Amino acid sequence: MIKILVVEDEKPISNLIKMNLLDEGYGCTCAYDGQEAADIIESRTFDLVLLDIMLPKIDGYELIEYINTYEIPVIFLTAKSNVLDKVKGLKAGAQDYITKPFEIVELLARIETVLRRYDKTAKTMNIFNIHIDIAARTVAKSGQLINLTLKEFDLLVFFAKNKNRVLSRSQIYTRVWGEDFMGDSRTVDLHVQRVRKKLGLEKEIVAVYKVGYRLEVNV
Repeated sequence: MIKILVVEDEKPISNLIKMNLLDEGYGCTCAYDGQEAADIIESRTFDLVLLDIMLPKIDGYELIEYINTYEIPVIFLTAKSNVLDKVKGLKAGAQDYITKPFEIVELLARIETVLRRYDKTAKTMNIFNIHIDIAARTVAKSGQLINLTLKEFDLLVFFAKNKNRVLSRSQIYTRVWGEDFMGDSRTVDLHVQRVRKKLGLEKEIVAVYKVGYRLEVNV
């Protein structure tokens, strides 16, 4: 499921966005100030952030610098409609900039466009000589089907959607297992070893010292 973080301090707007995202089948988490959003991003993984600019504690311009280190696409959603603000937001790294008031159908269309740009909505994926069919939940290497368990498949897809990005063990666990990480890394390490071995990715899925793993793909 595509997971979206909504960072918006006006609860009626936040609730409206969340309701529509859930109706569209997205996962949605809400944060109501910049500090809360930073804390959530540190412990969980998202495919997209909808970010207001005028936020309590940490404003959107500051927060996007932090989000950029996680390479999560951002759409600014703000009442600041000045052209200079739009330019500043886009130069800061946002993939899109929407001003309030907005039509929810336009917001959903722009979300879909950004997710598609980042291959977040892809039904099939190819890495090296491996073909992943997300809808059919099958994996083939050089045309030969590979038998993966449920979690091994989800782990592979998570790596494939986050190529060349360092993923902490806590991020991997919370995203693939859907539970809070309690500090025991053995489950993650064991599954990573199995995926590596079954798909011959021992060199491509590299361990990052004291952090987690990264799938290295030349682009």
